[in-house]
Amino acid sequence: MTIAKTFLSSTSVRTLPSTIIKKYSPIIQNSKSYKLICPILSRNYSSQIETDKPKTFSNQHIIPRLPIPTLQETAERYKRSLLPIFKPEDYARAANAVDEFVKADGLGEILQKRLHESDKVEKYSWLENIWLNKAYLEWREPSLINVNWWCEFRDHPNGILKQVQKGQITDFQIYRTAGLISNLLSFNDEVNNELLPPEYTRQGPLCMNQYKKQFSTTRIADSPADRSISYWPATAKHIIVLFRDQIFKVQVLGEGGARVTIKDIERQLKSIVEQTSNTNELQLPIGLLTAEHRDTWATARKALESQSSENRSNFEAIDTALFSVSLDDYSTDSNIDISHHNLFHAFNGRNRWFDKSLQLIVQSNGRAGVNGEHSPADAVIPGNIFDYIVSKEPAQDPSNSSSIPLQAPQHLKWAPYSSLETVIKKAQSNIQAATDNVDSVLLHYNEYGSNWLKSVKVSPDAFVQMALQLTYYRQHGEQCPTYESASTRGFLHGRTETVRSCSIDSVAFTKAFDDKDFKKEQKLDLLTKAIKTHIEYMISATNGKGVDRHLLGLRCQIQNEEEKSRALIFTDPSYIQSMYFKLSSSNLSPGDYFYGGFGAVVPEGYGINYSIGKEGIKFSICSFKKYNETDSKTLRKTLKNALDDLRNLI
Repeated sequence: MTIAKTFLSSTSVRTLPSTIIKKYSPIIQNSKSYKLICPILSRNYSSQIETDKPKTFSNQHIIPRLPIPTLQETAERYKRSLLPIFKPEDYARAANAVDEFVKADGLGEILQKRLHESDKVEKYSWLENIWLNKAYLEWREPSLINVNWWCEFRDHPNGILKQVQKGQITDFQIYRTAGLISNLLSFNDEVNNELLPPEYTRQGPLCMNQYKKQFSTTRIADSPADRSISYWPATAKHIIVLFRDQIFKVQVLGEGGARVTIKDIERQLKSIVEQTSNTNELQLPIGLLTAEHRDTWATARKALESQSSENRSNFEAIDTALFSVSLDDYSTDSNIDISHHNLFHAFNGRNRWFDKSLQLIVQSNGRAGVNGEHSPADAVIPGNIFDYIVSKEPAQDPSNSSSIPLQAPQHLKWAPYSSLETVIKKAQSNIQAATDNVDSVLLHYNEYGSNWLKSVKVSPDAFVQMALQLTYYRQHGEQCPTYESASTRGFLHGRTETVRSCSIDSVAFTKAFDDKDFKKEQKLDLLTKAIKTHIEYMISATNGKGVDRHLLGLRCQIQNEEEKSRALIFTDPSYIQSMYFKLSSSNLSPGDYFYGGFGAVVPEGYGINYSIGKEGIKFSICSFKKYNETDSKTLRKTLKNALDDLRNLI
């Protein structure tokens, strides 16, 4: 990476050997300076670069490893993040704990040294396994709502059906489902064959590893921690399809991955409907267990596996399937405020398998989307997949497809153990209580979007974050710890880092905004300063210089109770309180083909996803009904007013 940038900054590139040019052509070609400082390269080698298109994972060897910040860097950023949310006396105590931790020859230096040693033995990143285990696989609460995310697709170009009777499966539903399945298979082909172009930012290439963890990827309930399995290349020839809680193994590819026509896939889906309608052997709704407490599900899964070889074979079919598809024999209200709940939790958790990385869901009226398990990848990766498959609707047969015989869908039949029905009944009760508690609404704000924000020279993402800060302050009269996800894919196997959006400057802005003693120019200056601070936080996080992941890595190096008692930085109440994110947010822009959401991460908090389009901004707002402190509908109204007021200010 450094060498490649040196090439680009020097006229010596004109005399580089062709082998070097070929090796670094992805970076050279994507540099803004390419034709300006490399005119001879552009003239003599452009045809070579065009014909040697880089493979999907061709940049992996030049992507740098995730850095480990110094103790002093993290200590200063951490203390700075505590200032806006703690009283002076609480801050003073927390700051003393931090200073004690990072002092020379202190515990911090010991843990830092261990973290560097662990980085030497980890193949890709010191953080990768720590994050996967601590953030996901060791988490025992149900994945439904607490971990999984949802996305709703833009409606099909032909629209959706109106007034479909409950209990029906429609031809249009089958048609759209088959097309989306075919498009997903095409994307998998591109990943398998490394035809997907490697991605870049202005800073350089991005890690593409998460694309290997989207197909044939499953979270497996286990104890004391779950497991995750993934295959790349993902060469399975089948998917699983759920219809009326029945699970089918469905072949969708021929031998060697040969592509079939969309009509062939339609026939497979129709066969499932016929088999389910004509059988008297309906199976128990095993899929409900994937929405249960992870320990409960792990125990039930092990009991099922020990019950019979047929059960073990069923699990193998589900775990290795390329992805899951749920055909719903009902349609929700055309109001998107209601319809997205079907993707979020199906109102009762039925007809789903929440452990699959990708779970395509299509209602009888043709409205479609996905529910995804979060542990394998972050939002951008599945988002790029959805852009691909939805933008290609109406789906067309692949050029290499042909109509070939496929094995009939296999209805997975389960050998139950004695208490299975009781466990499922309890799961249904728990899931119903959880879904009834969800307060999730949407705001599609169409007054302005990124075009206008850029025209007034404002960072769209930082602007939305300040709008959220103002909204929360207006509704609750206080600031709160706020999480925004920042991607660290500029590093090998990078995932995310936390941007702590609540800053000293955001607090100053929100307090002044409705204060009549402040002039408009003063408010605008405070907003500008808050936005600048947020951008600095985002840049630091993206460059691997955030606070939360480093502190997590250090905490995981503690080896005994004596060290634990000395680690005042972690035992001080400020550590947990500063991570108690009552506002948890994520940017999934631009939202042209889909928008999505997720649950709040604390009981009295909000989960807010947003997509900033050119002419509008789509928000999803989730909280929990049991807590009187939160109200998603009221927050939506407050947010709309804040967006209007900020436009007027600017």
